[in-house]
Amino acid sequence: MDLNAITKFSALHAKPDGLILQYGTAGFRTKANCLDHVMYRMGLLAVLRSKQTKSTIGVMVTASHNPEEDNGVKLIDPLGEMLAPSWEEHATCLANAEEQNVHAVLAEICHREAVNQQQKAMIIIGRDTRPSSEKLSQSVIDGVTALGGQYHDYGLVTTPQLHYLVCCQNTNGQYGKATVEGYYQKLSKAFVDLTKQTFSNGNESRALKIDCASGIGALKLKEMEHYLPRELSLHLFNDGSKGKLNHLCGADFVKSHQKLPLGIEVKPNERCCSFDGDADRIVYYYNDAAGHFHLIDGDKIATLISSFLKELLLEVGENLKIGVVQTAYANGSSTQYLEEIMKVPVHCTKTGVKHLHHKAQEFDIGVYFEANGHGTVLFSKTAETKIRQLAKEEMDEKKRKAAMMLENVIDLINQVADRQVIDTTDAERRAVRPVGLQEAIDDLVKKYRSSRAFVRPSGTEDVVRVYAEADSQENADKLATEVSLAVFQLAGGVGERPKLVF
Repeated sequence: MDLNAITKFSALHAKPDGLILQYGTAGFRTKANCLDHVMYRMGLLAVLRSKQTKSTIGVMVTASHNPEEDNGVKLIDPLGEMLAPSWEEHATCLANAEEQNVHAVLAEICHREAVNQQQKAMIIIGRDTRPSSEKLSQSVIDGVTALGGQYHDYGLVTTPQLHYLVCCQNTNGQYGKATVEGYYQKLSKAFVDLTKQTFSNGNESRALKIDCASGIGALKLKEMEHYLPRELSLHLFNDGSKGKLNHLCGADFVKSHQKLPLGIEVKPNERCCSFDGDADRIVYYYNDAAGHFHLIDGDKIATLISSFLKELLLEVGENLKIGVVQTAYANGSSTQYLEEIMKVPVHCTKTGVKHLHHKAQEFDIGVYFEANGHGTVLFSKTAETKIRQLAKEEMDEKKRKAAMMLENVIDLINQVADRQVIDTTDAERRAVRPVGLQEAIDDLVKKYRSSRAFVRPSGTEDVVRVYAEADSQENADKLATEVSLAVFQLAGGVGERPKLVF
């Protein structure tokens, strides 16, 4: 370990006094002007992780759905997964170390993880379109260089693209071609094959309006569009040519406000969707003939996908174990429908893709989507092998088509103040701190029919998330506001007090 090089670069990326950050569910996120030292140190950490795993590691510079003034960084493990939990602890420790202790922290990580410092390291780097991202990516490169690692800077990519590229690099091309073009080719081919019968009908509308959150999604969709069927007409809005990233647009805005994003007008029953800033979330929506807004969020997407997959499995006669993984903040009606009508088992985990992903791996086919639009489908190796074999077997036409559709699905989506004052348990459904908060929530819930409510600290921002359900939109709004007020009063709220809705 070249201590002189580490010291030399560290002087260029000094840590602000008193700043403490936590590697959360999506890495580090805060104001961009506070992240220079974190980016440099994550470059260092990525090299150690690469040496330890003898694999290529990814570093993505993005703050996803956060405001444009924020930024963030997360590391991507060898098969495109989230960073291992034990290394999240290393990330937090290294980011918060004082300058004089950086060497010691790096040495301790090497000792605890048995890092062979003679092993070569390869890091691939991507970034979103925020004004701060290019400079912060250079800070990552400085960290990689200081520890003698090699790197490939892919520049502007979506978060899913960088996950894909990492997986391709570490599977020697078996998963796909390790280029952005390879990503387009793999996904578009699977999409075309899956929808071939649908497009041949020629009866339904094939237009889709897409809110790109003024982010990277617009740039990459324009590149990918010529790989898609000509019958599919894409109309891009909030494409980054004007407006701020995620401002009054994007998946998080649409989900939170239950209304159309800025800059898009729709006719009744036109198909629309929204990405977030780094294009790893998607929600769908439309207005009906009466002008009422209808959202197809992650809960509904998971329900539709799992129902579709179960029907295909029944058609081919395969008894593979399928399960849906949700968080406590999933809509209770979707859980009830899946368990009671579709007879699909539903399991609950803590909030965060890493928790959902881990649980989904226990099934032959695991489906997970957070309500905000993060999600995917996982096929076990056993399930994938069986389905690919079925697609090649001689069988009646109906079964063969079902088997081929399952195979196409595999190819398409098998990818990959202090908020901590609130602490939760029971998969984040009950608050244990501060004292009295859960009791207050319980009392408020009793006031409304068919209701429930939860709170949790955000893993990405200095805010507390409030979730509420009730028998009507009016009562759900009232309950949410009253719970917000209880949080404000008992958890040290700052700024304007939440206003009750009447």
